[in-house]
Amino acid sequence: MLRQYKTSDCRDLAQLFYETVHAVNAKDYTQEQLSVWATGYVNLEEWDKTLSDHYTVVAVEDEKIVGFGDIDTTGYLDRLYVHKEYQNRGIATAICSQLENAVYADKITVHASITAKPFFLSRGYRIIREQQVIRQGISLTNYVMEKANRNKNNFADS
Repeated sequence: MLRQYKTSDCRDLAQLFYETVHAVNAKDYTQEQLSVWATGYVNLEEWDKTLSDHYTVVAVEDEKIVGFGDIDTTGYLDRLYVHKEYQNRGIATAICSQLENAVYADKITVHASITAKPFFLSRGYRIIREQQVIRQGISLTNYVMEKANRNKNNFADS
């Protein structure tokens, strides 16, 4: 089930983010890279503000949060994470579809990890460029990807 984000979800989403990065992305990034990407500390006030300001959906199964994603009004898909034990069940697809359908923008843009790149390619995104993001002096590769937004709804109306 997908539902709208609530402030009370924030701590659980931060924990899911940390666990997902360290488990799922470990095949494509070193331990050092994972540690600077997901440090185990996020500013919950800042996360809550961006998650509240963006259109954010949360996936729930058996009363457990198993995934989440958010997108802003410009079509920037900021976060999309699915719990390590709930991978390959269509959850990311459902979240991503809802996010893409929620915005009125000409295109959807995402900064996809090496791990997420095939998922976004399968959804019709194209790679604009590979980039190196520097966190605490450590370089992480990701991809700026985009696709035309054929839905063009406005999440302010939803």
